[in-house]
Amino acid sequence: MTKSPRDAMKNSRRMVRRGLLLGGIQLGVVMTLGLRLHGMQIKHADEYRMLSDGNSIKIRLLPPARGLIHDRKGVLIAGNEQNYRVTLTREEAGGDVESVLRRLSKLIPMSEARMEELLKEFSKERAITPIVLADRLTWEEFSSIAVNAPALPGVTPESGLSRYYPRSYDLAHVLGYVSRVSDYDLSRIENPEPVLMLPEFQIGKLGVEAKMEDVLRGTAGQRRVEVNNSGREMRELSRKEGQQGGTLQLTIDAGLQNYAEQRLGTESAAAVVIDVQTGELLCLCSSPSFDPNKFVRGISSKDYTSLLEHNHRPLADKTVQGVYPPGSTFKLATLLAGLEAGVINGGSRFFCPGYLEVGGRRFHCWRRGGHGQMDAIQSLEHSCDVYYYELAQRVGIDRIAEMARKLGVGVRHELPLSAIAQGIAPDRAWKREKYDQEWQIGDSLNASIGQGFVLASPLQLAVMTARVATGKLIEPRLIRAIDGVPQLHEELPDLGVDPRNLKLVQAGMDAVMNSARGTARSARIVAEEWRMAGKTGTSQVRNITAAERARGVVSNEQLPWERRDHALFVCFAPYEAPRYAVSVVVEHGGGGSAVAAPIARDILLFTLAGGLPPLTAVPEAQRGEMEARHNAMKLYSPQPPKQGRSQA
Repeated sequence: MTKSPRDAMKNSRRMVRRGLLLGGIQLGVVMTLGLRLHGMQIKHADEYRMLSDGNSIKIRLLPPARGLIHDRKGVLIAGNEQNYRVTLTREEAGGDVESVLRRLSKLIPMSEARMEELLKEFSKERAITPIVLADRLTWEEFSSIAVNAPALPGVTPESGLSRYYPRSYDLAHVLGYVSRVSDYDLSRIENPEPVLMLPEFQIGKLGVEAKMEDVLRGTAGQRRVEVNNSGREMRELSRKEGQQGGTLQLTIDAGLQNYAEQRLGTESAAAVVIDVQTGELLCLCSSPSFDPNKFVRGISSKDYTSLLEHNHRPLADKTVQGVYPPGSTFKLATLLAGLEAGVINGGSRFFCPGYLEVGGRRFHCWRRGGHGQMDAIQSLEHSCDVYYYELAQRVGIDRIAEMARKLGVGVRHELPLSAIAQGIAPDRAWKREKYDQEWQIGDSLNASIGQGFVLASPLQLAVMTARVATGKLIEPRLIRAIDGVPQLHEELPDLGVDPRNLKLVQAGMDAVMNSARGTARSARIVAEEWRMAGKTGTSQVRNITAAERARGVVSNEQLPWERRDHALFVCFAPYEAPRYAVSVVVEHGGGGSAVAAPIARDILLFTLAGGLPPLTAVPEAQRGEMEARHNAMKLYSPQPPKQGRSQA
């Protein structure tokens, strides 16, 4: 069939369009190749020539500056300082590392032992891995190496930043420390960033430094350098600086932390201060402490061994890791459990003859002669054990444990800190699971006064006190802002406890401090605007036999330190409008009223006053002692840094 002229014309036009399209594509490909060849042969000719001749362009990572950490007032508590060091890359040393080290030893001190140690390290690492030969050089040492660089192939003098902690001991347990990335650290990371392979690169190992590592680390930069055949850097071709890590602001008050550290003195102890309106932690002080700067710089075996072998355990953060029988401070939970269950009210009275006999066994009150008739408020005021033995039988351990957990005991509070303990608020199910045994009535009696299986941390005791003081479900907080952005907290929900029952318990705590026969009256605050409510606690760490009771219980002062009772105290103030709660635990300190209460009172006063409190806030007989103590302290008043991301 013959095509019409119109069809032929259509086919011709279609062929022309296809030809033009194909020609356009070919032209585009040719132009792209041309531009690429122009870039390779003309624009980057020198660079590619060097690459082909001797692989002489090296890309080196630049470690980022670690993010800064400030306290709630903007005071720097973790910063960076200038650090001069020197590295050596085996690949660039011409194969004779030992010869280079010998020459370098004429410029900086380097013992034979150190040289042997370095040679072993070079034999283990890849040839392209830079090894740090010396750290924290003086400017004179650093400059002499730079001047003699032509005679030191593979040696690179570097100026960088190193972590430092201005307040050293005060915040060691909160901040933790950074240290060199270890093989163990790398084994725990699925795809470690290249920056972690840098020589002597450091990451957080404990505390906030470890838990907020992703925020604080920053992003590495890089520099492209030309090196000659001997490995010496000839020139820098390009540089892209890294991005500094984020800035953290903690809720901690560095001034208060410093005061608490000194007030605890040489005791093995812990103190926690919490804002009961927000849950912000103003103080987390564990004593004794340590200097985290030593870990950054490489702690000696002697120093590390002394920390490990110290019987006061300076490396442990007692505020969150330490768990203790809470003693009579736990009576707050037992009393609230009984009131909420309706088995007692404020007027319910029990008689205390000095002991309660159950199943042929006597459970003793701390006061050998007994307290006589006690109501709910008086049971706290006098800390009568028998009242709580009676109450425990009526309310049962399951309801006591439930109330304890509602108050924050036996609950792990999530904070960016290491090894936070959960504590124990035991019940029947817990004992069956833990020991495959049934709960006994004696277990309930012991638990009712904070002994037996019950364990709580100082943090949990502070949270318990804050919740009792406010009736709110207070959650502790440690991060106030990240890069200037406030970490807002949600509105605090109600605790779910009858306010009338809370008022009764609060009144009992007020009586502990301010009634004529309160167990902690001597540690009261006499300034009415700061009126304090509290509860003492003394927890046994040894069993007292019937024979010892018969001949007279041995006093704590006559016992070895490790067998003495723990001293505990919890409190809040002001009584009418609670703002702060404090918990103090002194390991093997003896009595809570005599040892822990005065410490907690002074720390609370410092918090309320925003500094050293007036002497008129304490009983007149104690003012001379307080003045002498304050005069002996070395308090500091740090100034907030200027605006900006300063490195130190």
